[in-house]
Amino acid sequence: MTAGVALVTGANKGIGRAVARRLGLLGMTVYLGARDDGRGKAAEDDLRAEGLDARFLSLDVTDEHSVALAARSVADEAGRLDALVNNAGTGAPVRLPSATPLEEVRRTYETNVFGVITVTNAFLPLLRRSPAGRVVNISSLLGSITHAARRDDPSGVFPPGVFPAVLDYNTSKAALNAITVTYANELRGTGILVNACSPGFVATDINDHQGDLTPDEGARIPVLLATLGEDGPTAAFLGEDGTADGQVLAW
Repeated sequence: MTAGVALVTGANKGIGRAVARRLGLLGMTVYLGARDDGRGKAAEDDLRAEGLDARFLSLDVTDEHSVALAARSVADEAGRLDALVNNAGTGAPVRLPSATPLEEVRRTYETNVFGVITVTNAFLPLLRRSPAGRVVNISSLLGSITHAARRDDPSGVFPPGVFPAVLDYNTSKAALNAITVTYANELRGTGILVNACSPGFVATDINDHQGDLTPDEGARIPVLLATLGEDGPTAAFLGEDGTADGQVLAW
């Protein structure tokens, strides 16, 4: 599927904007979900200058009213949604779990967990109108409970002792992975595929641009999952080197 209608949350910068651009280059009409009107419209202008059908959509994933209005706008304009990329995410300063304020955890979960549920539920009726609806949740390898439990294993993904023990971000992404599987199981047989991906260590605002990959490189797997064919996987967790053949990361 390379034509149709897509929504990318948090699309005014970073991975979200790169995903939106790649989907637009494939011929899709792309709604750029962003809570900052100025940045959202600027992103729209930039992508339209490239000849893409990009449309800013005012959307704050932590505000149910904002999400409902956004869903109504897409319903009125497009009538359906073929791909939803839940990209909007946030983090907090790195702290030991025992030193992490509860309010900090709540703020992270509002965006990374509850925001995804709110947006997915609001747009699911439009995804059901698509002949091939796709949901992509931008997760992280840091949300893998398997790899967290192996942090001191020399054969693990991370060198011994360096798996960051960040309470709010890591656990929010683990919750997001569980959410992905839950929706995928509900929607089996409907034609809607729901997957998660870890785009890699991408240089973005959330890590002070310390990542090894560019946003465009990080956009590759989300776009792959957003445009899967009918024989594509569901309930899969793909990494930056993944393919459409199946799950390549441990939950």
